[in-house]
Amino acid sequence: MKKVKRAVAAQLLPWFTVNQRAMPWRNNRTPYRVWISELMLQQTRVDQVIPYFNRFMKRFPSLKSLAAASQEEVLKQWEGLGYYSRARNLHQTAKIITDQHRGRFPKTAEEIIQLPGIGSYTTAAIGSLAFNLDLAVLDGNVIRVLSRLFAYTKDTRSMVAKKELQQFADDLLVKGEAGNFNEAMMELGATVCLPKNPQCNDCPMSGVCLGHESGRPTDYPVKAPKKKVPHIVVGAAVVTNRKGEVLVAQRRDKDMLGGLWEFPGGKQETGETIQQCIARELKEELGIHIEVGDFLITVKHAYSHFTMEMHTYFAQIKSGRPRPIECQNFQWLKIADLRKLPYSKADLYVIDELENSLKPPK
Repeated sequence: MKKVKRAVAAQLLPWFTVNQRAMPWRNNRTPYRVWISELMLQQTRVDQVIPYFNRFMKRFPSLKSLAAASQEEVLKQWEGLGYYSRARNLHQTAKIITDQHRGRFPKTAEEIIQLPGIGSYTTAAIGSLAFNLDLAVLDGNVIRVLSRLFAYTKDTRSMVAKKELQQFADDLLVKGEAGNFNEAMMELGATVCLPKNPQCNDCPMSGVCLGHESGRPTDYPVKAPKKKVPHIVVGAAVVTNRKGEVLVAQRRDKDMLGGLWEFPGGKQETGETIQQCIARELKEELGIHIEVGDFLITVKHAYSHFTMEMHTYFAQIKSGRPRPIECQNFQWLKIADLRKLPYSKADLYVIDELENSLKPPK
Protein backbone atom coordinates (compact mmCIF):
# COMPACT_ATOMS: atom_id res chain seq x y z
CA MET A 1 0.00 0.00 0.00
CA LYS A 2 2.80 2.46 0.88
CA LYS A 3 4.53 1.90 -2.46
CA VAL A 4 1.27 2.47 -4.34
CA LYS A 5 0.49 5.58 -2.31
CA ARG A 6 3.92 7.04 -3.11
CA ALA A 7 3.29 6.37 -6.81
CA VAL A 8 -0.03 8.19 -6.61
CA ALA A 9 1.69 11.36 -5.41
CA ALA A 10 4.82 11.02 -7.55
CA GLN A 11 3.37 9.67 -10.81
CA LEU A 12 -0.43 9.73 -10.99
CA LEU A 13 -1.14 13.34 -9.95
CA PRO A 14 1.54 14.85 -12.23
CA TRP A 15 0.28 12.63 -15.08
CA PHE A 16 -3.25 13.96 -14.55
CA THR A 17 -2.07 17.57 -14.59
CA VAL A 18 -0.64 17.03 -18.07
CA ASN A 19 -3.14 14.56 -19.55
CA GLN A 20 -6.55 15.57 -18.24
CA ARG A 21 -9.22 15.99 -20.89
CA ALA A 22 -10.91 19.34 -21.45
CA MET A 23 -14.40 19.27 -19.94
CA PRO A 24 -16.73 22.24 -19.47
CA TRP A 25 -17.37 21.55 -15.77
CA ARG A 26 -13.63 21.76 -15.09
CA ASN A 27 -13.81 25.44 -16.05
CA ASN A 28 -15.32 28.02 -13.73
CA ARG A 29 -15.75 25.32 -11.09
CA THR A 30 -18.53 26.13 -8.62
CA PRO A 31 -20.51 23.84 -6.29
CA TYR A 32 -23.53 24.23 -8.58
CA ARG A 33 -21.65 23.24 -11.73
CA VAL A 34 -19.92 20.35 -9.96
CA TRP A 35 -23.25 19.04 -8.65
CA ILE A 36 -25.02 19.19 -12.02
CA SER A 37 -22.12 17.53 -13.84
CA GLU A 38 -21.81 14.74 -11.27
CA LEU A 39 -25.52 13.90 -11.49
CA MET A 40 -25.35 13.90 -15.28
CA LEU A 41 -22.26 11.69 -15.28
CA GLN A 42 -23.91 8.98 -13.20
CA GLN A 43 -24.33 5.97 -15.53
CA THR A 44 -23.67 8.17 -18.59
CA ARG A 45 -20.52 8.59 -20.70
CA VAL A 46 -18.60 11.88 -20.70
CA ASP A 47 -19.03 12.45 -24.45
CA GLN A 48 -22.81 12.14 -24.09
CA VAL A 49 -22.95 14.49 -21.11
CA ILE A 50 -21.00 17.46 -22.52
CA PRO A 51 -23.72 18.83 -24.88
CA TYR A 52 -26.39 18.27 -22.22
CA PHE A 53 -24.32 20.06 -19.59
CA ASN A 54 -23.71 23.06 -21.86
CA ARG A 55 -27.38 23.26 -22.81
CA PHE A 56 -28.50 22.89 -19.20
CA MET A 57 -26.13 25.62 -17.99
CA LYS A 58 -27.36 27.96 -20.70
CA ARG A 59 -30.98 27.43 -19.63
CA PHE A 60 -30.32 27.26 -15.87
CA PRO A 61 -27.10 29.23 -15.20
CA SER A 62 -27.65 29.31 -11.44
CA LEU A 63 -29.22 27.27 -8.68
CA LYS A 64 -31.78 30.05 -8.25
CA SER A 65 -32.93 29.77 -11.88
CA LEU A 66 -33.20 25.99 -11.55
CA ALA A 67 -35.28 26.23 -8.37
CA ALA A 68 -37.64 28.71 -10.04
CA ALA A 69 -38.29 26.47 -13.06
CA SER A 70 -41.13 23.97 -13.40
CA GLN A 71 -40.38 20.25 -13.23
CA GLU A 72 -41.53 19.94 -16.84
CA GLU A 73 -38.94 22.52 -17.96
CA VAL A 74 -36.20 20.61 -16.12
CA LEU A 75 -37.27 17.28 -17.61
CA LYS A 76 -37.30 18.82 -21.09
CA GLN A 77 -33.68 19.94 -20.70
CA TRP A 78 -32.82 16.46 -19.40
CA GLU A 79 -34.69 14.73 -22.25
CA GLY A 80 -32.61 11.91 -23.76
CA LEU A 81 -30.14 11.56 -20.86
CA GLY A 82 -32.17 8.81 -19.18
CA TYR A 83 -32.53 7.93 -15.49
CA TYR A 84 -35.01 10.77 -15.11
CA SER A 85 -35.23 10.47 -11.33
CA ARG A 86 -31.90 12.34 -11.38
CA ALA A 87 -33.60 15.35 -12.96
CA ARG A 88 -36.52 15.25 -10.53
CA ASN A 89 -34.10 14.96 -7.60
CA LEU A 90 -31.91 17.87 -8.69
CA HIS A 91 -34.97 20.06 -9.14
CA GLN A 92 -36.19 19.14 -5.65
CA THR A 93 -32.70 19.71 -4.24
CA ALA A 94 -32.49 23.17 -5.81
CA LYS A 95 -35.71 24.11 -4.03
CA ILE A 96 -34.46 22.69 -0.71
CA ILE A 97 -31.18 24.61 -0.93
CA THR A 98 -33.05 27.78 -1.84
CA ASP A 99 -35.57 27.41 0.99
CA GLN A 100 -33.46 25.85 3.75
CA HIS A 101 -29.86 26.89 3.02
CA ARG A 102 -30.36 30.46 1.75
CA GLY A 103 -29.40 29.39 -1.74
CA ARG A 104 -25.92 28.20 -0.74
CA PHE A 105 -24.83 24.64 -1.38
CA PRO A 106 -24.08 22.79 1.90
CA LYS A 107 -20.35 22.42 2.60
CA THR A 108 -20.20 19.34 4.85
CA ALA A 109 -20.50 15.68 3.87
CA GLU A 110 -23.17 15.20 6.54
CA GLU A 111 -25.38 17.87 4.97
CA ILE A 112 -24.65 16.99 1.33
CA ILE A 113 -25.66 13.33 1.69
CA GLN A 114 -29.06 14.33 3.08
CA LEU A 115 -30.06 15.95 -0.22
CA PRO A 116 -32.38 14.02 -2.59
CA GLY A 117 -30.63 11.69 -5.03
CA ILE A 118 -27.20 12.11 -3.46
CA GLY A 119 -25.47 9.00 -2.15
CA SER A 120 -21.97 8.31 -0.87
CA TYR A 121 -20.29 8.55 -4.31
CA THR A 122 -21.88 11.89 -5.24
CA THR A 123 -21.21 13.24 -1.75
CA ALA A 124 -17.51 12.41 -2.11
CA ALA A 125 -17.37 13.87 -5.61
CA ILE A 126 -19.07 17.15 -4.69
CA GLY A 127 -17.26 17.42 -1.36
CA SER A 128 -13.81 16.87 -2.85
CA LEU A 129 -14.21 18.86 -6.08
CA ALA A 130 -16.22 21.79 -4.75
CA PHE A 131 -14.99 22.08 -1.15
CA ASN A 132 -11.70 20.12 -1.11
CA LEU A 133 -12.98 17.71 1.54
CA ASP A 134 -10.77 14.64 2.00
CA LEU A 135 -13.28 12.17 0.53
CA ALA A 136 -12.41 9.42 -1.97
CA VAL A 137 -14.87 8.42 -4.70
CA LEU A 138 -15.59 4.87 -5.81
CA ASP A 139 -17.13 4.52 -9.26
CA GLY A 140 -16.72 1.92 -12.00
CA ASN A 141 -13.48 3.40 -13.30
CA VAL A 142 -11.94 3.62 -9.83
CA ILE A 143 -13.02 0.07 -9.01
CA ARG A 144 -11.27 -1.19 -12.15
CA VAL A 145 -8.06 0.73 -11.38
CA LEU A 146 -7.96 -0.44 -7.76
CA SER A 147 -8.77 -4.05 -8.69
CA ARG A 148 -5.82 -4.15 -11.07
CA LEU A 149 -3.43 -2.28 -8.80
CA PHE A 150 -3.96 -4.82 -6.03
CA ALA A 151 -4.95 -7.88 -8.17
CA TYR A 152 -8.17 -7.96 -6.18
CA THR A 153 -9.94 -11.31 -6.56
CA LYS A 154 -13.31 -10.82 -4.84
CA ASP A 155 -16.53 -10.21 -6.77
CA THR A 156 -16.57 -6.41 -7.09
CA ARG A 157 -20.36 -6.36 -7.30
CA SER A 158 -20.60 -7.60 -3.68
CA MET A 159 -21.06 -5.22 -0.75
CA VAL A 160 -18.03 -6.73 1.01
CA ALA A 161 -15.81 -5.91 -1.98
CA LYS A 162 -17.16 -2.39 -2.33
CA LYS A 163 -16.39 -1.68 1.33
CA GLU A 164 -12.86 -3.03 0.98
CA LEU A 165 -12.23 -1.12 -2.27
CA GLN A 166 -13.55 2.06 -0.65
CA GLN A 167 -11.01 1.53 2.11
CA PHE A 168 -8.26 1.14 -0.51
CA ALA A 169 -9.32 4.44 -2.09
CA ASP A 170 -9.45 6.14 1.32
CA ASP A 171 -5.95 4.87 2.15
CA LEU A 172 -4.49 6.09 -1.17
CA LEU A 173 -6.09 9.54 -0.96
CA VAL A 174 -3.57 12.36 -0.88
CA LYS A 175 -4.75 14.68 1.88
CA GLY A 176 -5.48 18.16 0.65
CA GLU A 177 -5.50 16.90 -2.95
CA ALA A 178 -8.78 14.97 -2.87
CA GLY A 179 -10.27 16.61 -5.95
CA ASN A 180 -7.19 15.99 -8.09
CA PHE A 181 -6.81 12.46 -6.70
CA ASN A 182 -10.41 11.52 -7.50
CA GLU A 183 -10.32 13.01 -10.99
CA ALA A 184 -6.95 11.40 -11.68
CA MET A 185 -8.21 7.94 -10.68
CA MET A 186 -11.34 8.31 -12.79
CA GLU A 187 -9.39 9.73 -15.73
CA LEU A 188 -6.92 6.87 -15.56
CA GLY A 189 -9.76 4.35 -15.72
CA ALA A 190 -11.54 6.18 -18.52
CA THR A 191 -8.56 6.75 -20.82
CA VAL A 192 -5.77 4.26 -19.97
CA CYS A 193 -6.90 1.45 -17.67
CA LEU A 194 -9.63 0.44 -20.12
CA PRO A 195 -11.91 -2.58 -19.62
CA LYS A 196 -10.78 -4.62 -22.64
CA ASN A 197 -7.55 -3.10 -23.97
CA PRO A 198 -5.69 -1.44 -21.10
CA GLN A 199 -2.85 0.79 -22.26
CA CYS A 200 -0.36 -0.42 -19.66
CA ASN A 201 2.63 1.05 -21.47
CA ASP A 202 1.11 4.53 -21.04
CA CYS A 203 0.06 4.04 -17.42
CA PRO A 204 1.84 6.08 -14.73
CA MET A 205 1.01 3.35 -12.19
CA SER A 206 2.25 0.32 -14.15
CA GLY A 207 5.38 0.01 -12.02
CA VAL A 208 3.33 -0.76 -8.89
CA CYS A 209 0.36 -2.53 -10.52
CA LEU A 210 0.01 -6.22 -9.60
CA GLY A 211 -2.45 -6.78 -12.45
CA HIS A 212 0.16 -5.54 -14.93
CA GLU A 213 2.84 -7.59 -13.21
CA SER A 214 0.70 -10.73 -13.61
CA GLY A 215 0.53 -10.22 -17.36
CA ARG A 216 -3.26 -10.61 -17.22
CA PRO A 217 -4.65 -7.19 -16.22
CA THR A 218 -8.01 -7.93 -17.87
CA ASP A 219 -8.60 -10.71 -15.32
CA TYR A 220 -9.53 -7.84 -13.01
CA PRO A 221 -11.96 -6.70 -11.82
CA VAL A 222 -13.63 -10.00 -10.99
CA LYS A 223 -17.40 -9.88 -11.52
CA ALA A 224 -20.06 -12.52 -11.03
CA PRO A 225 -22.16 -13.09 -14.17
CA LYS A 226 -25.13 -10.77 -14.51
CA LYS A 227 -28.59 -12.23 -14.29
CA LYS A 228 -30.51 -12.42 -17.54
CA VAL A 229 -32.32 -9.16 -18.18
CA PRO A 230 -36.09 -9.57 -18.67
CA HIS A 231 -37.68 -8.54 -21.96
CA ILE A 232 -41.13 -6.97 -22.23
CA VAL A 233 -43.42 -6.21 -25.15
CA VAL A 234 -45.41 -2.99 -25.08
CA GLY A 235 -48.23 -1.64 -27.20
CA ALA A 236 -48.74 2.09 -27.71
CA ALA A 237 -51.25 4.19 -29.62
CA VAL A 238 -51.02 7.36 -31.65
CA VAL A 239 -54.64 8.40 -31.16
CA THR A 240 -55.74 11.09 -33.62
CA ASN A 241 -58.85 13.28 -33.82
CA ARG A 242 -60.58 15.20 -36.59
CA LYS A 243 -58.45 18.28 -35.94
CA GLY A 244 -55.32 16.34 -36.79
CA GLU A 245 -54.22 16.36 -33.15
CA VAL A 246 -52.51 13.52 -31.28
CA LEU A 247 -53.29 12.34 -27.75
CA VAL A 248 -50.37 12.17 -25.30
CA ALA A 249 -50.45 11.23 -21.62
CA GLN A 250 -48.20 12.23 -18.72
CA ARG A 251 -46.75 9.50 -16.51
CA ARG A 252 -47.39 9.79 -12.79
CA ASP A 253 -44.46 11.15 -10.75
CA LYS A 254 -44.22 7.97 -8.68
CA ASP A 255 -43.92 5.73 -11.77
CA MET A 256 -40.81 4.93 -13.79
CA LEU A 257 -40.07 7.89 -16.12
CA GLY A 258 -42.36 9.93 -13.87
CA GLY A 259 -43.39 13.33 -15.21
CA LEU A 260 -42.53 12.47 -18.81
CA TRP A 261 -45.12 12.40 -21.59
CA GLU A 262 -45.82 9.38 -23.77
CA PHE A 263 -48.04 7.83 -26.38
CA PRO A 264 -50.45 5.92 -24.13
CA GLY A 265 -50.20 2.17 -23.87
CA GLY A 266 -48.64 -0.53 -21.73
CA LYS A 267 -47.31 -4.02 -21.31
CA GLN A 268 -48.77 -6.88 -23.33
CA GLU A 269 -50.36 -9.61 -21.23
CA THR A 270 -50.26 -13.34 -21.90
CA GLY A 271 -52.72 -14.48 -24.56
CA GLU A 272 -53.60 -11.10 -26.05
CA THR A 273 -52.63 -9.62 -29.39
CA ILE A 274 -50.78 -6.32 -29.46
CA GLN A 275 -53.95 -4.62 -30.75
CA GLN A 276 -55.95 -6.06 -27.82
CA CYS A 277 -53.22 -4.88 -25.46
CA ILE A 278 -53.40 -1.32 -26.80
CA ALA A 279 -57.20 -1.22 -26.56
CA ARG A 280 -57.19 -2.55 -22.99
CA GLU A 281 -54.44 -0.21 -21.83
CA LEU A 282 -56.15 2.92 -23.17
CA LYS A 283 -59.41 1.95 -21.53
CA GLU A 284 -57.61 1.44 -18.19
CA GLU A 285 -55.39 4.51 -18.50
CA LEU A 286 -57.72 7.07 -20.06
CA GLY A 287 -61.21 5.55 -19.99
CA ILE A 288 -61.65 5.49 -23.76
CA HIS A 289 -62.67 2.76 -26.21
CA ILE A 290 -60.54 2.87 -29.34
CA GLU A 291 -60.29 1.27 -32.74
CA VAL A 292 -56.70 0.28 -33.48
CA GLY A 293 -55.66 1.09 -37.04
CA ASP A 294 -52.47 0.95 -39.10
CA PHE A 295 -49.07 0.02 -37.76
CA LEU A 296 -46.59 2.91 -37.40
CA ILE A 297 -43.29 1.74 -35.87
CA THR A 298 -41.63 -0.77 -33.54
CA VAL A 299 -39.09 0.77 -31.17
CA LYS A 300 -36.52 -1.37 -29.35
CA HIS A 301 -34.84 0.10 -26.29
CA ALA A 302 -32.68 -1.13 -23.41
CA TYR A 303 -33.15 0.13 -19.86
CA SER A 304 -30.93 -0.69 -16.89
CA HIS A 305 -33.02 -3.64 -15.69
CA PHE A 306 -34.94 -4.79 -18.77
CA THR A 307 -35.21 -4.53 -22.54
CA MET A 308 -38.36 -3.45 -24.35
CA GLU A 309 -39.92 -3.47 -27.78
CA MET A 310 -42.80 -1.06 -28.26
CA HIS A 311 -45.22 -1.68 -31.13
CA THR A 312 -46.98 1.55 -32.03
CA TYR A 313 -50.23 1.80 -34.02
CA PHE A 314 -52.53 4.60 -35.09
CA ALA A 315 -55.93 4.60 -33.37
CA GLN A 316 -59.17 6.55 -33.12
CA ILE A 317 -61.67 6.90 -30.30
CA LYS A 318 -64.93 4.95 -30.75
CA SER A 319 -66.51 6.11 -27.47
CA GLY A 320 -65.67 7.97 -24.30
CA ARG A 321 -63.66 11.07 -23.53
CA PRO A 322 -60.09 10.91 -22.20
CA ARG A 323 -59.66 11.42 -18.48
CA PRO A 324 -56.52 10.79 -16.35
CA ILE A 325 -57.30 7.48 -14.61
CA GLU A 326 -53.88 5.78 -14.54
CA CYS A 327 -51.88 8.76 -15.73
CA GLN A 328 -51.22 12.24 -14.37
CA ASN A 329 -52.56 14.31 -17.23
CA PHE A 330 -53.27 14.27 -20.97
CA GLN A 331 -53.18 16.70 -23.90
CA TRP A 332 -54.24 16.88 -27.54
CA LEU A 333 -51.41 18.38 -29.59
CA LYS A 334 -50.59 19.04 -33.21
CA ILE A 335 -47.68 16.92 -34.40
CA ALA A 336 -45.66 20.12 -34.88
CA ASP A 337 -46.13 20.91 -31.17
CA LEU A 338 -45.30 17.50 -29.70
CA ARG A 339 -41.66 18.33 -28.96
CA LYS A 340 -42.63 21.11 -26.57
CA LEU A 341 -43.06 18.42 -23.91
CA PRO A 342 -40.43 16.04 -22.44
CA TYR A 343 -40.47 12.37 -23.54
CA SER A 344 -38.39 9.23 -23.13
CA LYS A 345 -36.14 8.12 -25.99
CA ALA A 346 -38.63 5.46 -27.11
CA ASP A 347 -41.40 8.03 -27.60
CA LEU A 348 -39.01 10.43 -29.32
CA TYR A 349 -38.47 7.76 -31.98
CA VAL A 350 -42.23 7.66 -32.51
CA ILE A 351 -42.28 11.46 -32.93
CA ASP A 352 -39.45 11.16 -35.47
CA GLU A 353 -41.53 8.65 -37.45
CA LEU A 354 -44.64 10.85 -37.28
CA GLU A 355 -42.70 13.87 -38.52
CA ASN A 356 -41.11 11.86 -41.33
CA SER A 357 -44.52 10.59 -42.44
CA LEU A 358 -45.63 14.19 -42.98
CA LYS A 359 -42.71 15.16 -45.21
CA PRO A 360 -43.53 15.29 -48.91
CA PRO A 361 -41.75 12.67 -51.05
CA LYS A 362 -38.65 13.89 -52.89
